[in-house]
Formats: sequence, structure tokens, C-alpha cells
Amino acid sequence: MANLQEPRQTAGFAGTLGRWKRYSAYKPSGVEWLGEIPAHWEVKRLKTIASVQLSNVDKKSVEGQESVRLCNYVDVYYHERISPDMDFMTATATPEQARRFSLRAGDVLITKDSESWTDIAVPAVVTSDLPDVLCGYHLALVRPAAGCHGAFLARAFAAIGPRDQFQVAANGITRFGLSGEAICTGLFAIPPLPEQLAITAFLDRETAKIDALVAKKERLIELLQEKRATLITHAVTKGLNPSASMKDSGGIEWLGQIPAHWEAKRLPFVVIVQEGPGIMASDFLEDGVPLLRIGNLTQGSVTLDGCNFLSPEKVESRWRHFRLEEGDLLISGSASTGQVSFVDSAAAGSIAYTGIFRLRPVGGNVLKEFVAYFVGSAAFLDQVNTLRTGVGIQHYGPKHLRSVWVPLPPFQEQLSIREVLDVETGKIDALIARVRKGIERLKEYRAGVISAAVTGKIDVRDEMV
Repeated sequence: MANLQEPRQTAGFAGTLGRWKRYSAYKPSGVEWLGEIPAHWEVKRLKTIASVQLSNVDKKSVEGQESVRLCNYVDVYYHERISPDMDFMTATATPEQARRFSLRAGDVLITKDSESWTDIAVPAVVTSDLPDVLCGYHLALVRPAAGCHGAFLARAFAAIGPRDQFQVAANGITRFGLSGEAICTGLFAIPPLPEQLAITAFLDRETAKIDALVAKKERLIELLQEKRATLITHAVTKGLNPSASMKDSGGIEWLGQIPAHWEAKRLPFVVIVQEGPGIMASDFLEDGVPLLRIGNLTQGSVTLDGCNFLSPEKVESRWRHFRLEEGDLLISGSASTGQVSFVDSAAAGSIAYTGIFRLRPVGGNVLKEFVAYFVGSAAFLDQVNTLRTGVGIQHYGPKHLRSVWVPLPPFQEQLSIREVLDVETGKIDALIARVRKGIERLKEYRAGVISAAVTGKIDVRDEMV
């Protein structure tokens, strides 16, 4: 673990799209965003190469209707292929719905409704006939006609350019949707069928290589995060001196022994814990004192983006003792990741909503940065995760936090632990950031290869078999 390094990219990914050859002859497509296309390709509207149906099959089960399985929005959004081994939900449908929306091999399903316009027209291709699986609500079923290959069409929907026309056409403010007309009139660059098959085979091969490398990098991030967590947990429970004399922690089974000169204290004797107030939505304003929600908490800091606001007069009369100060520590009662947010000068004076806990050190012998590292350690998380309550999203509250034990070293040792962890976690965080940047580049490259292939910017006919 100590010698983990970011893997080098394979030579095949070292270049740019220039490594692929271009077609020998091009012509204007007549479409500004598409530019030139190979001379033997055509630009066609979707309605001339496929049929389009907007699903009206919802998740409700109605007595007397036939039992079916339903391919839903998330099945399409998170999978490029819809296959028989997927776990589809059970629902019911009318005979007419079963006839119209059952899935066939080569069908393309796209998301037609979403909370974000960037999630519009996300495609997935059906790999096998699935007569008992229906296309669900919020999706459109696109069935290619003769001369159009479903897997090629799905790749084209995902490509930069073709996908953008649908995102721009989506209507809405807080929720976006595509009309059937907008889908049917979408434009695609279409090569002959054998060439569609060749492009699909090429992209299957190339994206598989990229996906495998992305998976390796994601696994490396997991290992680095595990290393970081182990480093923090050991430092805040055992200290930095491996030769230090140890003592029993006082019957705290999970903690075991701690350095002999440390103390084990309940959390309320280390920090003052205050939960934010419950505030009615009717008190929210367009401007005023920021009200931080859980979504405004990020690792290490606070963002004011998208927050609600409160009347300064009401804050002063009702909630002034909840105002945050620069340097306060905030944690979420529904988080189990050890995320700690520091209040900066921009967020000072704001209010934290219920479900967020403010932690302030008790007295001058507790270092807030040490507390922050402790809250991010397994020593804290293992305790609160056994105490959380709730169905679905679980929470912990003040009564749970009062039960948490904190192994506390002298103040000067807290300073030393913070200094060491700042340096060592900084190294790991920098490496994680580099790996994540590498993943972003690979995903951008993946999108670029798909777009170049399905719009004719590169020639992959050598892949034809």
C-alpha cells in the first residue's frame, strides 16, 4: 500500500484522435454543428430511419392488467446496454401497452425527461428480444428501420453534436422534457449499413480498453482512500510514537489501548454540539441571511451555491444564537463518509439547517483540526454508524453524538498530529486528484472517439469483417 503509484497510460491512449486516418473525400453536410461528412454518407432525420414512441407505462400495478417487467429511467441512464440479466422491476400493463412497448433486439431507449438538460437523450441499446420487458415512463423507444443498426444509432445519440441538439431542444425550467417531434426531427450522419457495423465493432473494442483503464484508476482511488483513512484513524487513536507506553482505554472495547498519557472522553466534553434549527419553507426568501442545507456542505469547505435565505430580522429575533462563525466545523447527521466542512469568511453569519451539527471545541485544550480529523476517522464513523436510526436514509442526532468516545491527547500532541496528517494526507489527496484528472481525460477521450467515429471524422473501415 505504501508504494502505490498512479499507473501509466497505455501507449494506445497516449496520442490524440489524429492517430486515426480520415476519409479520402468529404462533402458539406448542410448542418452547421456537423460540418463536413464523408462523401458517401447521408444526413437523415431520425423519423426516416426509425420509429419513435414515447412510453406511457408507469410503475403502478393495476388489478386485472397483465404482469410485465419494466425497463425504467435508471436502467437506461446507468447502462449502455439493456440485457436479459438485468434486474427489472415488476409492474402491470394493458395489452396495447405490452404490444407497443415490449423490447426487441436493436431497439434504442433514450431518456426523454430529466431534472437536468444534460441528462436528456441518454441512450441504451437492447441486446436481445425481451418480450415481457416494456419501455417505462420518462423514456422513448426508438426502433431502427431496415438499413439502420441499433447499436450504431445508440452510439450516435451519445456523441457530442448529435446529443447536443436534443439537449438544446428540451423544454423546462426545473424539469426538462423532449417532445416526440423534437426526437423525430433530430439529425444524424448515416453511413451504409456495413460501415455502421464496422464503426460499432471498432467502438466496442476501443471503449472497452478505455473502460478497463478507468476501472483500474478508480480502484487505485479506492485504495488510496483506504490508505488515507487508515493513516488518520491510527494517528488519532494511537498517536505518532510507536514506542509510547499504552494503557487500557477504560473498557471501550472498540478502542482497545491508547497512549498512557491520553484521555478518553465523551464527545460533549470535547466539543459543544449544536444542531441547526428546523425552519419552515414559508420563511425562505430570495435574498438575506444564507441558510445552509446538507447539499451546501463539501469536504473541507462550505458552498453558498443554491442555498435558501432568511430574513435578517427573523434571524436576529429567532435564530441569532445559531449564526455560524468563521472556523466552525459542520457535519451532516445523514452522512457516513466522515465529511467535515469548515465555515469560511463567506459563510460566516449564515445559519445551518436542521440535520447539520456545529462542533466548537470546549476550552483552549482542544484543537479543532484534530477534532476534524477524528470525525473523519473510522474511530468516529464506526461509533455513529451503529447508533444511526431511520428507514432508507439513516440519521444520527445529538443523543447519538453524546455517546461517542474521543481518545484525546495533550494539546501539543494534537498540534503534532495535525501537522503530520496535513502533510501525509496532502500527498495522498494530490495523487488522488491526479488520478481523477486522468479519469476525466480518459472519459473525454472516450467521448471524442465515439463522436469522431459516428460523425465520419475518422475512417474505421479497416475494422470491417
